[in-house]
Parts: sequence; C-alpha cells; structure tokens
Amino acid sequence: MVQNGKVNVIHFNKVYDVYVSHATLRDTLRPVFYLKCTDRRKILLTIKNVMVIKRKLIKIQTPTTHQGFLGADHTARALIQGNFSETDPFILLMDDMLDKQNEDPVGGPHPHAGFETVSLLLEGEIGDSEYRMKAGDFQIMTAGSGIIHTETIDTKTKMRLLQLWLNLPKKDRWATPRVQNMSLAHVPKVSENGLQIKLYSGSLAGIASPICNYVPMIVTDIQMQRGTTTTQYIPASYNTFLYVIEGTVKVGEEEKLLKQNQIGWLNLFADNVQSELKLNAGESGGRVILYSAQPQGESIVSHGPFIGDTQEDIARLYQEFRKGKMQHISTVPENQRITW
Repeated sequence: MVQNGKVNVIHFNKVYDVYVSHATLRDTLRPVFYLKCTDRRKILLTIKNVMVIKRKLIKIQTPTTHQGFLGADHTARALIQGNFSETDPFILLMDDMLDKQNEDPVGGPHPHAGFETVSLLLEGEIGDSEYRMKAGDFQIMTAGSGIIHTETIDTKTKMRLLQLWLNLPKKDRWATPRVQNMSLAHVPKVSENGLQIKLYSGSLAGIASPICNYVPMIVTDIQMQRGTTTTQYIPASYNTFLYVIEGTVKVGEEEKLLKQNQIGWLNLFADNVQSELKLNAGESGGRVILYSAQPQGESIVSHGPFIGDTQEDIARLYQEFRKGKMQHISTVPENQRITW
C-alpha cells in the first residue's frame, strides 16, 4: 500500500526486495526497492526518509514590451534573458502581439538553420497557403541543415504568437528539415476540478504528446480557476520556466507569487529522476505556459537567423542561402511533414 509517501507492508522475517509500482513515487524514492514474494505472507516495510525533489522559483523576470520589426502595429517581449549557459537548451522566446489595422503585407520568407522553432499561437491566425495556424495550434519546425519558411500577414488581424528557438544537439545540428503541425483539436488534454492542461510536447499529468523531439521537452498550457492547486511531476534535470499570460500563480511550497507577463525560472538538479512542482491559482485564477527541457551542455554560435557550432558554420550558411541552396519548408519530402 502506498500512503503519504511511504510503502507499507506487513510481517516479514527475512529481507525482501520491494518493487514500487506507482511510477511517480518509484522515480522519486531513495533507494528503490523491488518486491519478489511468492507466498501469501503479508510483509511490512516502511521506507523512511523518502527524498522528493521539490522545484521552486529562483529567478523572476518582468520583460519589457517594445515595438516589433513588423511596424507600429507590432509589439513584442523578449522572454528569455541571460547567458545561454543558464537557459540551455532555450535560445530565445518572443511573445509577438500584432494588432494590424490595414491590409499591407508584412513578414515574408526568411531562412533558418541549426535549431528548431517552436511556435504556439495564442490568438488569431498566421501562415501561408500551405498551412495556416489558428489559436491553440502548435508547430515545431526543425530548421536543421537549412530551410526557408514564410510568415506573411496581409489582412487586418489581431494575433499573439509565442515562438521559441530551441537548440539542437550538436550531433543533430544539420538534421534534415522537418515540420510538425498539431491543431488544437488534437492536442492531448486533461480537465478536472478547475484545472485544464493542454500538452503540446512531452509527457505530463498522465498524458503524452505525439510530437517527436531531438531534445526532450515539455511544453504545456496550464489553466487554473481561483482556488485551484495542482502538483505536477517533471524531470529534475530539465531546465524549466513558467510564463504567466493570465492572472497570477503561486509556485512551489514557498508559494512565491508570479504575476501576469512575468517569467519564473525554477531550480535545476543533475538527478535523472522526477521532481515535484506545486502550483496554486491566484485570486482571479491563473494561466501559465510551462517550458521544460533537457540541457545539452554544448556551446553555440548565434548570428541572425542561424545557429552553428563555429563561426565557419555561420559563414557557410549565409553563403548557401545567398546561392539559393536552401529549400522552402513546403518542398520537404512528405515523410518530413507531419500533421496531427
């Protein structure tokens, strides 16, 4: 029986190996026991001093809003600040807000290479004739060896997009370009007792996303009504931050307050086990986007739309782009275009 973080068994006169079948508890126990009992005797064993790694806020940032590159109708926040060695594998994350009042086209085709773009559309529509994202849709584009994609907006519209640049492991830096699209209707969800979880990438809350990852990563939209508390389990070795897009949230056992438009980074551990994250909704409820991924521990060189391992990589990528050697994402093989 598993109760209050302990495994209770009755009567034994010899040492037994004990196996804990509850996956979350098993991953957090120190040490792990395995049960091999072939008779009907009841066995009692209490595992004391169970160590559960609890995540807490160690840094809160309030990014400023500035005018975006698309003109007066475009505002943006740069959500990831600091050295890449601290944010690994996250390179940058932009919260782009567009309130377009005319039909003049903005955006257009541009190249990327050496990383993945991870896009979550919170409001509006964006895309081209090949594929249009709508509110709640998700996309991961593996730029890899080099790709051109198009983000053109030529109508009056209101849009809000979160776009992350995610590092690729050095061994996968020049992977074949790939795009994965997931519509809101196919996003795995959990909804109960004032809590709604939409899981875009990874595994959480007993559900899993079909998205394929080079870097293990969880991306989830967590919405909580006033008075709701939830405890979720994420790998202790994953670098993790929360972005509050509505209301307020109290984080961890210390219940540190994270307000709307603030970023909160969690403490990080080397242990390859599960860790506990407790969230409490504020007075008006709360909605957070959680990003959590395994650091790769590799340095990068960044310039413009490209990520490489050396300056020579960057020079080569610019040369390939100028010579027209990068294909458009719409032309990649069918098996590299995945839609759910």
